[in-house]
Amino acid sequence: MSGASLHAGVAHTQVPGNLGGQVSDSAGTPVSGAVVTVVGSSVRSTTDEGGQFRLSGVPSGTVEVRVRRLGFAPLTRQLGLRSRESLVRLQFRMARVPGTLNTVLVRTNRFEYSGRLAGYYQRLQRHTGGHFISRDEIDRKSFRSLTQLLNSVPGINSFALRSGGGTVRMRGQSCRPMVWLDGVAMPAAEVDLDAFPTSTLHGVELYFGSSSAPSDFIANEGVSGCGTILLWSRGADTDPAPTRASSKVDLEQLIESLTVFSADQVARPAELLNAASLEVKYPVDLFAAGVIGSVVAEFVVDTTGRIEPGTFSVVTSSDPRFSSAVQSAIANARYTPAVKDGKAVRQAVQQPFSFLGNQPAGGQGSRQSIKSR
Repeated sequence: MSGASLHAGVAHTQVPGNLGGQVSDSAGTPVSGAVVTVVGSSVRSTTDEGGQFRLSGVPSGTVEVRVRRLGFAPLTRQLGLRSRESLVRLQFRMARVPGTLNTVLVRTNRFEYSGRLAGYYQRLQRHTGGHFISRDEIDRKSFRSLTQLLNSVPGINSFALRSGGGTVRMRGQSCRPMVWLDGVAMPAAEVDLDAFPTSTLHGVELYFGSSSAPSDFIANEGVSGCGTILLWSRGADTDPAPTRASSKVDLEQLIESLTVFSADQVARPAELLNAASLEVKYPVDLFAAGVIGSVVAEFVVDTTGRIEPGTFSVVTSSDPRFSSAVQSAIANARYTPAVKDGKAVRQAVQQPFSFLGNQPAGGQGSRQSIKSR
């Protein structure tokens, strides 16, 4: 082979590339379980709980990417992929196909707090007397050190300690604030706040004077006059119970094989019998922080109106703690089974849940309201 021919052969060598990105619904909530494929190839991926996907070994040139998910209108996008391109990120917004099931509204007017964080949750809900940094804000801001997080609060100034680490001073003060961890006062010496990784904290309370701090956290000898910082750590009582493995059943394949039906294939779709019978527990920390959200669960309702074991999965969720609450309650749900040709049949169901906290449910047409336990 001549040198010119060899050069031409190298120039036309195509190196596969990689595609990645996220699939979400029209509101921006991640969609899990969506199948992303490169048309005309065996390259495919399924989105995780965060709606993320990655496709490796994608041929270069013009490719067609298709996204499908039960309950959503499929999407197709063409793009040009250059040879040796390391990673191209894509964003897909899927439109939901109108469903027949009413949204279950989860709300509560009162919450009985208990346990080591009862006082923190009560103060967080009232939001009076101090400045609160909830877990959601801690995670959202993603500061690597606690002093960086605290410095984002008006009236707080951070500085480095000579011995390493960092601490803060509160508005108008030159003395150290009193620091408490899980209700226990820290030593009287300067506390290295950066010794507490933000990823281990469930909540923070800041009080700028001795009179504003809760009575249980006012130290003697006027130490609290320099301000008070209450740190609350994460633990088994702050995190959602581990969720059982999501369904690995391919519902679309079952529907194609006519062993399970979708709502538009039956004469009478499955319907939730009594939303009030569901004991959906509003996550305590989300309620205290005033966080609202939503979950869309997916499962198969059998011919007796019960949810088939092993078919539950979450389609979209604004928070894994809401997902855990739904999964814990949904096993007790009862449905009227779907009917086709005069007989009860199995149906794939997507059941929406809307967590409203203590907001009224007015104006929520075609929805069923329950009070969280």
